[in-house]
Amino acid sequence: MFSDGPVQQVIMAMWLNQSFTDDFILLGIFSYSPTDLLLFSVVMLVFTVALCGNVLLILLIYTDPRLHTPMYFFLSQFSLMDLMLVCTNVPKMAVNFLSGEKSISFVGCGIQIGLFVSLVGSEGLLLGLMAYDRYVAISHPLHYPVLMNKKVCLQIIGSSWAFGIVDGLVQMVVVMTFPYCSLREVDHFFCEMLSLLKLACVDTSLFEKVGFVCCVLMLLFPFSIIVASYTRILGTVLRMHSAKSQKKALATCSSHLTAVSFFYGAAMFIYLRPRQYRTPSQDKMVSIFYTVLTPMLNPLIYSLRNRDVIGALQKGLDRCRIGNQH
Repeated sequence: MFSDGPVQQVIMAMWLNQSFTDDFILLGIFSYSPTDLLLFSVVMLVFTVALCGNVLLILLIYTDPRLHTPMYFFLSQFSLMDLMLVCTNVPKMAVNFLSGEKSISFVGCGIQIGLFVSLVGSEGLLLGLMAYDRYVAISHPLHYPVLMNKKVCLQIIGSSWAFGIVDGLVQMVVVMTFPYCSLREVDHFFCEMLSLLKLACVDTSLFEKVGFVCCVLMLLFPFSIIVASYTRILGTVLRMHSAKSQKKALATCSSHLTAVSFFYGAAMFIYLRPRQYRTPSQDKMVSIFYTVLTPMLNPLIYSLRNRDVIGALQKGLDRCRIGNQH
């Protein structure tokens, strides 16, 4: 990566001596003004709801036999990804804010980057493949048990996790092998990759361009699956003669489409904007929405708009009530 020039040798020596011992400083998003204290409290409330909502949804899907279907199996994995996503960045941000310490270790920074990229990549692909599941369920209902058998479901989940993990590992290794200068202040509330690259002591423009192309492909590939699936679904719905059947078919897709809108809207705003239009304050605010608010909304979207999940919740509450009476 580096030539043998004196400047490059100095940079390499500095990296070897300091990169694995020096901490990064996360400048954060909140100050200690009354307004920011209120906003921090709101973020922590949203984080708590996201945590509880996703755990509850996973437990309901696991314990209720009526929810042991491909759609809910995918949803449980999606909730697991959301659960891991909110726990990747928010606890460290909260600890730093409450303690007044803003540091994060070199290894901790690398772990944050790897987990964040892996989970976002896995969620994006899983959302695309969930659209294919809805297409099969609506357009080929008689063949659904065969086309979406257990083996296919495991392949879909496995490929989603593998895709994200490989992408996260590659980006983490590349980003953390760059040498970073003595001023290590990351203008973000977590080790966000693009914010970190601004601190590198070498030119990272080539990697940023390659990363931008990869982000486009990562977003467009699953998004194209979603568009193709829902185009076919719409064609099937329009051919239905019963208004009740049309309404039921669209209802099964509405929750997924809402989740897709939140995920891809935020992702495209963050990663597909030209660099000259990016500002740290905008990135931080959208990242709060992306890493905290969306994981809170997803279980609410899928539970409040789904009779099966509401029924499973009611059944669980009744079981707890009976158990307390005894």
